[in-house]
This record gives sequence, C-alpha cells and structure tokens, in this order.
Amino acid sequence: MENLIIRPEIAIEDFLPIFVESSLVLIFGVFYAGFITLSKMGLFSKKWMSVGYVFWVLQTYCLYDVTILIHSDYFTTKVLMVLMVVYLFVPHLYFYIVDESEKRYVD
Repeated sequence: MENLIIRPEIAIEDFLPIFVESSLVLIFGVFYAGFITLSKMGLFSKKWMSVGYVFWVLQTYCLYDVTILIHSDYFTTKVLMVLMVVYLFVPHLYFYIVDESEKRYVD
C-alpha cells in the first residue's frame, strides 16, 4: 500500500485571507528592515527604530495568523516564531559586525 500524506483542507473562503496576510508578512518585513537599517545608518533618527519594531510585531502577528489559517502543526508554528525572534536581532547583528570590522581596519 502506498504511503498517504493527509493534509488538512483549507476552506475556500480562507484563500484570500491567507494570500493577503502572507503578502503583509513580506511587506511588514521590508518596512522593519528598512526602518532599522536607515536608523542605524543615521539617515533617520533613532526614534524611528520604534516604528520598525511596530512593523516587526505586525509581521509576527500576521505570520502567526497564517499558520492558524493553514492549520499548521504546533512544531512548525513554534519554529516560525523562533525564527521571527531571530529576525528581530539580525539587522542589529549585521551592523555590529560592520562596526567592529571598521574599527579593526581604522586602528
């Protein structure tokens, strides 16, 4: 007998919300990275970093809601939320590494 993978069915009325919220995950992620990057570069004041964090919260919420809509299992949802926490720190880590490498070659 063949191996059969049973997936939960997604309701037809959930396709548009899944598409919209998946798109919002990408859009909010770009705005988060943009605000953090421009603030760290000095093009925006540091006050704008809090706006970037609001976009990160919105992105995380939309991703969580997408996992609910597609009936994702607990493990996958947990992994995605851990990755979102990692994504919170990646821009800071990048600029820390750039600053440290600049200090190395300036001295």
